[in-house]
Amino acid sequence: MSMVQEDLFEVKVPFPTPDNPEFTFIDLFAGVGGFRLALQQLNGKCVFSSEIDKFACETYEANFGEKPYGDITLESVKANIPKNFDILCAGFPCQPFSYAGRNEGFKDKVRGTLFFDVLDIIEQHKPKTFILENVKGLKSHEKGKTLDLILKSLEAIGYRLHWKIINSMDFGVPQKRERWYCVGFRNKTDFEFPAGEKDRNPILKDIIDLNESSKSLRLTSFELERINFHFENVKNEAHRVEHDNSIYEPHTKKGRHGVYSFQKNDKSLRFHVGDVAKTQIQEAFYSCLDTYAPTIIANRVPKLWDIERKLSVLEAKRLQAFPDNFIFPVSNNQAYKQLGNSVTTAVVKEIGKEIIKVM
Repeated sequence: MSMVQEDLFEVKVPFPTPDNPEFTFIDLFAGVGGFRLALQQLNGKCVFSSEIDKFACETYEANFGEKPYGDITLESVKANIPKNFDILCAGFPCQPFSYAGRNEGFKDKVRGTLFFDVLDIIEQHKPKTFILENVKGLKSHEKGKTLDLILKSLEAIGYRLHWKIINSMDFGVPQKRERWYCVGFRNKTDFEFPAGEKDRNPILKDIIDLNESSKSLRLTSFELERINFHFENVKNEAHRVEHDNSIYEPHTKKGRHGVYSFQKNDKSLRFHVGDVAKTQIQEAFYSCLDTYAPTIIANRVPKLWDIERKLSVLEAKRLQAFPDNFIFPVSNNQAYKQLGNSVTTAVVKEIGKEIIKVM
């Protein structure tokens, strides 16, 4: 088949590699490509990607035309990483580290964790910079020892570090999503994290399609009944409504302490196990059009009490600043999971802009 004929059958993907890239990067623990989306928008070229989840790989390939390599812990996979690239991106999972042994080097203490593989690749390839992402809880994990070990390990291989907890709400999306970001450079720079727009106050109404009426998105009858019960029985803004706990077994927490609902000043509706005097466990959170969503995670899709449904996949994409034309060739459950595991692309893009200024 001639080259002309091959071009006729070339599959178009929504997010191809830029024609004249200005920098290169690799995408570790790539998921569906949140880092890649952001850095391609800044005219970067991805020269290697790695992801172990087969469904995430399907989504990645549908959007970028490339299937990520598999398990990054395997030397056979690492062998495919180009010798030179500018930026390493990794939203690595947080795993337990070893703190035993006073004479262990940093690499010995993190050996066997996925962070070790990131550290090993950085040390071998020496990129100009890297961007790491993790949950906010990394800061306090093991009373700060985990973060301290990560930072000292990266400093020991020659990088100057900058890290910050960043809330996606400050970057135009109505989602309270606080994540740890760390940027490292081989040389001293004037890098500063972007501040975002703390007075912007994005709300869910900005991303919601009010014409969406799919039955599959509706709240369950049980949820609707107790939401209605709250509004029928609430007396004032400070009132905490007690629900019938006789439907729960007496020996359970709900049976012993009861379920209470309370509307916060931002009009979100919370359900708790336990009253004001007891230790409260949040059981459910319902946003509304005029406020933000809680963090979207793999097994939790934000729900709204005022329109009586959860977010659609399209709306969940917008909640993570993904383009509307991003393809999910998987089930809706997988799509929600993949979005919950992703980075907010708007945050990464703004961090990327600041990196490029000083790189």
